[in-house]
Amino acid sequence: MKRHAPKLLSAGTPATWIGVNFWSAAGGPRMWSQYDPARVRSELLAMRELGMPLTRSFFYWPDFMPTPDALDPVLVDRYRHFLDLHVELGMRTIPTFIVGHMSGQNWDPAWRNDRAMFGDVWFVGRQAWYVRELTRAFAEHPAVEAWLLTNEIPIYGDFAPGSKPADPAEVGAWAQILVDAVRAGGGRQPVSIGDGAWGVEVTGADNGFRIRQLEPLIDFHGPHVYRSETDQVRQNLGAAFICELLTIGRKPVVLEEFGLTTDYVSAEHAANYYRQTLHNTLLAGCTGWLAWNNTDYDSLAAVEPYSHHPFEMHFGLTDEDGRPKPQALEVQKFAQLAAAVDFSALERPDAQIAIITSAFLEKQYPSTSEEDSTVIFDITRQAYIAAREADLAVGVVREADGIPEDCALYIVPSAKHLTAPTWRRLRELAEAGALVYASAFYGEHDTQRGLWWTDVDENFGVTRLTRYGIVDPLVEDTVTVTVDVDFGPLRAGDELTFPVAGTVNSRAFLRVRENGAEVIARDQHGNPALLRHRVGAGSMILGTLPVEYFAARTPFINPEPTWRLYEALAEEAGVDRELRVDDPRVLAATMVRDDGTRFGWLVSESEEPLRVVPQSRSTLYSLADEPLQEIALAPYGVEVVRIGPAS
Repeated sequence: MKRHAPKLLSAGTPATWIGVNFWSAAGGPRMWSQYDPARVRSELLAMRELGMPLTRSFFYWPDFMPTPDALDPVLVDRYRHFLDLHVELGMRTIPTFIVGHMSGQNWDPAWRNDRAMFGDVWFVGRQAWYVRELTRAFAEHPAVEAWLLTNEIPIYGDFAPGSKPADPAEVGAWAQILVDAVRAGGGRQPVSIGDGAWGVEVTGADNGFRIRQLEPLIDFHGPHVYRSETDQVRQNLGAAFICELLTIGRKPVVLEEFGLTTDYVSAEHAANYYRQTLHNTLLAGCTGWLAWNNTDYDSLAAVEPYSHHPFEMHFGLTDEDGRPKPQALEVQKFAQLAAAVDFSALERPDAQIAIITSAFLEKQYPSTSEEDSTVIFDITRQAYIAAREADLAVGVVREADGIPEDCALYIVPSAKHLTAPTWRRLRELAEAGALVYASAFYGEHDTQRGLWWTDVDENFGVTRLTRYGIVDPLVEDTVTVTVDVDFGPLRAGDELTFPVAGTVNSRAFLRVRENGAEVIARDQHGNPALLRHRVGAGSMILGTLPVEYFAARTPFINPEPTWRLYEALAEEAGVDRELRVDDPRVLAATMVRDDGTRFGWLVSESEEPLRVVPQSRSTLYSLADEPLQEIALAPYGVEVVRIGPAS
């Protein structure tokens, strides 16, 4: 299957966006009313020299639109000067229109008077006028690279703690009107919403911003990722997995916001986080990166929002005096690497493996709860992590978009529910020669507790021994699976020990007896844990334990043995790995340039230095064309190699 990785286009040519969200230390969000041209020029120059020639800039709405029918002409002129500085310095910017939320606080124009953001026709009309007039003022300026409608409007708009999600119909109409306003103002550059891509299609929780509904209006997806996790590998791959999920409409993905405050983290680990996020999202199909943000704001300690959110002062890539922090140097190195390998000409190789994301993540079917959706994100991400640890090139497939027919292996991780047509489609694919693996999961709550699967016994060659309304519990904190017969690289007698976690409903397994299937592995009590049913030219593989779910609910667990299971499944399915490392703490992946040159990424998830010997069909070379065998990786380090032949 073709993996998602479309590029942005600039004048018809693939572009790479590496940049930063920009507020001057002279004023922060109020920089336009306290504009310091010399300071701003110095701050822009610092970003350019650090490899970030693109900024995302912001029209602070209460200042730029002081009345319902006027723009502040002084601020408009100052913004024009800001654009001129970009041209002078060889930089470009992405203006952002509706900026009422910033760094933990919301600000309204003085004249809003509690009007509804999306449903009040007069207020939406005033927003459209504002967007159109600002676009008209700057659409022809050579510094403008793209447009964003808003900054994180789901937590601004009509937001109040405990409020219902916005009405998707109103949000869709509002977005259409504002995008039309950009075009009416002469804006021909790419446009997106600036909403953070937090909708139900990604998180499983509905905020009213339906990505599928908004996708026809936009030119790129722009996720904002600031997740806090309970496992280092989940943290390091969190943004990458979100990029993998944003296949909707085959639009480019730009990591529109990511970063951290150095009030939360050491300098060393700040650099590690940036390095991991940049490289892992690149390997996940991301085509642009805008860090949050350019500088610190120590001089604004007495000014909201920094007075009550003091950690917000220190998200900068530089301190307030312009000195680069370690994470700034990571962006600089990343930009240099992107140039060295000509990133805009790179593609992800096709995948032979599909991880299927249940349609219940995003489809609000009758008689289901939000818990059914949100847990799917966690489970599918854990499956993605295990596949990366096994150095497998995978595509994250949405059931809602259909199941591709050109994969050798289909992974359905810890599934409570897929739709009936999908189960029948998977059986057809297995009969045609594919290997289909599914692991059983009862869900975390007790409403309709059971597998929403069809034809379980027939598909998997088993007889279920389950009881209505009662699960078969796992009472121990681990489950040890012993391999009965050789399976891929797993040998008979090998043991895999998995954590057990979750609720009284989910700490359970599917009790079955083989009835045509071959038992590949059993748990410590002799129950079948993995079974293979040969159907037609392929196989249906049943996992009776929700190992992906257990790992997803266990802190500080990765790497855990699911990667070994996935490695075995891939080998049985005949999947080839062009580059691999036997240590699951090192994630290996490849990229291919349009001239046929192949590159390998080795990404360490270890807090200790490692020395590894990658396995490949071809000789590996450094980017300086030196042959390589053993490779040293610093803690959370990344090495990029060229995969032969010799140049």
